[in-house]
Amino acid sequence: MRITKKYVNNLSYQIVGAAIEVHKTLGPGLLESVYEKCLLHELKLRGLMAEQQVFVPLDYKGLKFEVELRADVIVEKLIVVELKTVDIILPIHKAQLLTYLKLLNAPKGLLINFHSTNITESLIPLVTEYFAKLSDE
Repeated sequence: MRITKKYVNNLSYQIVGAAIEVHKTLGPGLLESVYEKCLLHELKLRGLMAEQQVFVPLDYKGLKFEVELRADVIVEKLIVVELKTVDIILPIHKAQLLTYLKLLNAPKGLLINFHSTNITESLIPLVTEYFAKLSDE
């Protein structure tokens, strides 16, 4: 299978659909860990390979760090999904996701805030240079 922008965007669409289903079923107000487990289950029900609390390696010019950086969810080893349950998404939340994308060499990330009335209105998709280099089809 060839990874294209279309494929990555379709995968994002499926992830957002799964997040909407979780939010519609549970509503806002729960802990992030609850949404994470439910989202992982929903993604698997949809036939997607998803991992949770994935270790993010940090290598600085050959110096490997043993730090506790963990991405909430990675889908199909392509899309990093960071979940939040906050009143307001802050710039640091976007910066965290962009850093994870860079360290994991992933093309796209989704910042999803379950503490909202509408998942799609609060959703923040982010793409990397890797995504820009993919073919359209």
